[in-house]
This record gives sequence, structure tokens and C-alpha cells, in this order.
Amino acid sequence: MTFSIHGLAVARGIAIGRAVIVASSRVDVAHYFIEPEQIEAEIDRVRVARNAVVDEIIRVQEGLMDMRTKETPHELAAILDVHLMLLQDDDLIDGVKQRISGRLYNAEWAVTAQLEALARQFDEMEDRYLRERKADIEQIAERVLRAMQGAPSPIAPPVPSRGKRSSQDLLLDDTVDVPLVLIAHDLSPADMLQFKQSVFAGFVTDVGGKTSHTAIVARSMDIPAVVGARSASQLVRQDDWVVIDGDAGVIIVDPSPIILAEYGFKQRQGELERERLSRLRFTPAVTLDDQKIELLANIEMPDDAQAAVAAGAVGVGLFRSEFLFMGRQGALPGEDEQYEAYKRAVEGMQGLPVTIRTVDVGADKPLDNKSADRIHRDEAHLNPALGLRAIRWSLADPAMFLTQLRAILRAAAHGKVNLLFPMLGAASEIRQALALVAIARAELDQRGIPHGAVRLGAMIEVPAAALTLPMFIRHFDFLSVGTNDLIQYTLAIDRADESVAHLYDPVHPAVLRLLAGTISECRARGKSVSVCGEMAGDITLTRLLLGLGLRSFSMHPSQILAVKQQILRADTSKLQPWAQQVLDAEDPASLLAA
Repeated sequence: MTFSIHGLAVARGIAIGRAVIVASSRVDVAHYFIEPEQIEAEIDRVRVARNAVVDEIIRVQEGLMDMRTKETPHELAAILDVHLMLLQDDDLIDGVKQRISGRLYNAEWAVTAQLEALARQFDEMEDRYLRERKADIEQIAERVLRAMQGAPSPIAPPVPSRGKRSSQDLLLDDTVDVPLVLIAHDLSPADMLQFKQSVFAGFVTDVGGKTSHTAIVARSMDIPAVVGARSASQLVRQDDWVVIDGDAGVIIVDPSPIILAEYGFKQRQGELERERLSRLRFTPAVTLDDQKIELLANIEMPDDAQAAVAAGAVGVGLFRSEFLFMGRQGALPGEDEQYEAYKRAVEGMQGLPVTIRTVDVGADKPLDNKSADRIHRDEAHLNPALGLRAIRWSLADPAMFLTQLRAILRAAAHGKVNLLFPMLGAASEIRQALALVAIARAELDQRGIPHGAVRLGAMIEVPAAALTLPMFIRHFDFLSVGTNDLIQYTLAIDRADESVAHLYDPVHPAVLRLLAGTISECRARGKSVSVCGEMAGDITLTRLLLGLGLRSFSMHPSQILAVKQQILRADTSKLQPWAQQVLDAEDPASLLAA
């Protein structure tokens, strides 16, 4: 019988194949109290299991390095590093020890109790990306529990039998032609790596969000995926025919021949469309009325530069440097480490400009577990987005900020670098930031270390900045509109709060007027301006942004070609009056849908 399951669409496209079911990896745990003389033995059990999992991850990392293939997503290596860091975190093991010695919990109970405590901390985080990192804690805790019980990995490659081969056997055999899709409760990075070289056309997980690791890996592997499908792994049976609609976030189980034919047609159409888009890589982004448009890439790590170049980006419009700082438990990257990372990105862009945003963390995104950071987090937990974050955090720690500024200036000696400050909103912040750049340059001069010239820019992401734009235009070489935060702050909506997330509206009249005013005033003053938020990569908004006068877009590399196609079909002279109508409308969305 045909039925459908709904989840979150995280990687576009259609996948059709037989289901390979991976049961939930949750481990049954006994709960009992131990005798005082058993404390050391129980702690030692946890330590041995933890070390065994660390060794396992290191072996997987070594195998990843040995692959030396461009098809292996670099995100996997970064995610494995996060798991390794979490396993070696003193907070995790110390909390377990305390529960064993202080409460006389058995080792398994102590691990699960500490897991629950850490999971609650992650649930309270405002930032969606960090909140979804709870899955990492759960995955490594399960691996430790399995190691203590001597159980194998829940999806370790099975030993092929001499009889009838299961669909999981087929999954691990890249010579099999049958298309297969993976259905699981959740997948860890190491699990994903096990399936990297196998034949599966897409996957579905019961849990996860649009920024979960499974979603990140799916996008990097460029395969259709749906996450957050709740009980999919229980409803779908082994070897069922399944259609994964990564565009709509729908899984169709046991489709009828008519439905199967329809989705087969959609799948072929999608493949043809992607092939057509790939031909646009070297086509200049110029509108029908000869307006040249700049298409830039947003990246998180230095190695992302390769994907940016491959997509035809003419530069990096946003390098989110905070990804170099996160998950280090207080061991912030030093000047040399940051310099090498920025240099790698600059060189990877092969002479194209790279815009590096200074670290955007703070409030709900502490960089270590020191008590001071806990105080800041607790004080701001009701609305961390308005707390000590971004440029406020950097200015509150000048030593850290100067370290980053020196590293960026040094990297500028190797290519074109733009320096971008996030969340500026006041003249005092502007003066402090610019003064620290001058100090950093003077310190490098004093040490005799080579450095290069940089263009200085500011993000327009709070209404205060948009409403005092002339001040920003006077002080900076370029501006970049961060629409994600501009929408959040303008509408007073926490986009991570599910109860009000439906009110998060990119085309709200107030948002559009701030955006249009910023673009118009920058163009009138001859100041370059780009949009680097999600709006830039949304093809349903490309024509509107062009009509409002935007000529520089920055987005994920995977979105560039689709946006370029919209640009090549656009005539800005005709879009301008229509965009003004949208701007004046009480309900802009109705005009966009027309």
C-alpha cells in the first residue's frame, strides 16, 4: 500500500530505490547502584571504552586520508574532529566520574546521566546549528556504551553470507546496479563514511534539522535527503521501494507504477536541468539589459574555496571565521594557525578576492567552559541574540581580536583580502574596530612581519546600522547586508523559536524597505554593497533583488548556478518598476507569487 512520510527537505533532487533499514542505535542500559569498592573499576571501564572509541575514530580518519579522493566530503573530516574533541573533553569524563564516585551509579548509568545533562544544555542554545550538535553528544555516548558492552557498531559492514544477500550487503557492494536508499534513525559522521563508496542514491533519517550533520554531508555529497521524518525507520520495511523527494521533503513508500513513472520523469528532468546549469559555470553573469552581476560564495572553512571556484564564483563574499574557533574548549586558534587557514583560503581562490568576517560568536555560543562564559550565557539566555556576541564579543576581548586581525592582515600579503565586521551598530564600535586594525598593523610592522592591504567593510544586520547608513558609508570601503539577522532584529522574532518561526518573513514590508534603502543609498554614494544572507541564494527572490538595484550576491556555492540562470533571463529595466510596486505593497508576497 502506498503511503507518504513528511520531513524536512535538506538536499534537493529525486532518489528512487529499495530501502536499506538501519535500526535505531539506542543502547539498552542497566541502572543499578555499586559498592564503594567498585568505584575505581567502574571508572576504569568508562576510560577503557572511551579510549577504544577514540582509537576507532582515529582509524576512520586515517582511512579517510588514505582515500585521497575529491569525492570524499571534507565536512566528514571536520565532523570526526568534533567527535574526537568531545570524547577528549574533560567535562564529559569528569561528569561521568562524579556520578560514579558521588552517587554510586554503575558506569552505563553514569554515561547516560551525563549525556542527558549535556543534552539539556544544547537544547537551551538559541543558535539552531549549535542546538543540533546535541546529536554528536548522543552518538559518541552510544559508541562508548557499546564499547563497554562489547557490542559492534550498529551499522558496521556485515559479514557477507553464502546464502541470499541482504539489501545491506548490497549497499556495501559498489558493483550492484540496484539503486538503494538508506533509512535510519540517525547517522553519525563515521557511519556516513562507511557508506561513502557504496551505492545509495539518497537517505532519510528520523531526526535532524536543516543544519544537522546528516544534512551538511548530504549537501556536500549532492544527493537527495530528507531529515526529521520521525518514525520513517519504523514504518518503512527492508527492501520496500521508496521515492525520496528532496525538493518537497516527502518520502513515498511502495509507490504505484503511475507514481513511480511520474517521479522517474521528474528525476530525469532534474538531471537534465543540473547538466544545463553546469554549462553556465563560465558564462558571465550579465542581465539581458547588460548589467554585470557579481556572484560570490559563502564558505565556512578554507577548503571550501575549491567548491567556490568550481561553481564559478568570482570571489568569496563571506568567510565565516567563527568555524575556526568553535568546539575547542577554550583552546582558541593562535595567530599562526589562523594565518595558515586564511592563507589557504586566499590561495585556494586563485587570485580572486576573499572577504573574511571577524569571529561571530558569543552569548549562546561560548568558546570554552570557563565560569565567566557560563555567567554570560546564563544572564543572556532569555534572548542571547541581543547579548554579548559578534563585534561586541570581539571588542570585549581586545587581545583575542588583535590576534585575529594580525592573522588576517598577514594573509592579505598572499592575495586580495577584504575584512568584514559583523553586527556593528554604533559610532563607538566603529571607532574601536578601526583603531584595533591600526594597532594590529603597527604590531606587525614592529615585528617585521609582512602583511597586505585590506578593504574594510561592515555588515548591515541590525536596524540601527541601516538607519544610520551615511555614517557607515563614510567609514567603510564596502557594505554587506546580512539578511538573516536583519530580518530577525527588524521583526523582533527569534527564528530558532518554533512558536514564532512562521512569522520570520524575508519579504515583510519593513525588511524590504530597510534593504531597498541600503542598496539605493550605497549606489547613490558609489559604495559597493552585497547581500550575503539566505535571501541571496533564494531563486524566488533573485528578480526582486535585481529590481531593487542589487548587483552583488553572496551565497552557498551550490546555489550559484541556479541564481545565475535567473540573472541571465532578467531585464533590470523592466524589473525596477515592478520591484517598486512590491516595495509599496502591504502584502509583497502576493505580488511575488503572481
